Amino acid sequence: MAQQIEVDPHAVTGTDSGEGVIELAPDLAYRRVGIVNIVLAGRPGGPFVLIDAGVPGAHGVVRHAVAARFGKDARPAAIVLTHGHIDHVGALEALVAEWEVPVYAHVLEHPYLNGTSSYPPPDAAVGGGLMAAFSKLFPRSPVDVKRWLHALPEDGSVPGMAGWRWLHTPGHAPGHVSFWREQDRAMIAGDAFITTAQESLYSVVTQAPELHGPPMYFTPDWQAARLSVQKLAALQPALAVTGHGRAMAGAAFTAALDRLARDFEQVAVPRHGSYVAAPARAQDGTAYR
Repeated sequence: MAQQIEVDPHAVTGTDSGEGVIELAPDLAYRRVGIVNIVLAGRPGGPFVLIDAGVPGAHGVVRHAVAARFGKDARPAAIVLTHGHIDHVGALEALVAEWEVPVYAHVLEHPYLNGTSSYPPPDAAVGGGLMAAFSKLFPRSPVDVKRWLHALPEDGSVPGMAGWRWLHTPGHAPGHVSFWREQDRAMIAGDAFITTAQESLYSVVTQAPELHGPPMYFTPDWQAARLSVQKLAALQPALAVTGHGRAMAGAAFTAALDRLARDFEQVAVPRHGSYVAAPARAQDGTAYR
């Protein structure tokens, strides 16, 4: 079984601004929605972007978080996705039907967002926890938001998020992206790495500050996942909010991310599993990247 990297609890960062919304900077906040985080990028009173869309049935919670931070009847300029797994897009169809706003994702994620393709089966045997065991019950069918769907710009810019750039960080999903702001070394990592043991129901509930690779049961390409973590660690982020777990900042967090990148095989990769020896294959037989 892979190991966790414990992190000093003081590395956990953010200020509760009410209604469960945690502010990390004047223009950056997040809210936990069930087992996953959504991110709100933009200052209250101004335009903003929603990053990821939470679990199925959470559209009311997402709308409430938006209203708490940006005001009643506020709607984002866009929804930007780190990837298309169901816990990140579960409320997407309901939200865009109401808001009528563009949705941006890496082009490699589009088959999972336009109703075309399902993700490969999860590896429920890895991780040893209840969440991993339950993963075989998680929906894999694609959502269909093609009416609103757009590719992220090829120049690396992020629509509606001035100063941010998207980085292709595959492994957990073929078109997984993370977001980086050089000005303050802030990072939105998605599931490239996370700060809780997502395989364990106990850890999901307690949110103990630990650094982990991507959720094991839905990661079909471990070599690509390792390279993505190494890419992000090389940036030496001062702050990161991830798809699962609490946001972290400071020297203890940076050191833990360095260790995760250095010892990824020992710390993050399961000893056995369907995708450990070889990545999943797409329908055309190519590597799932």
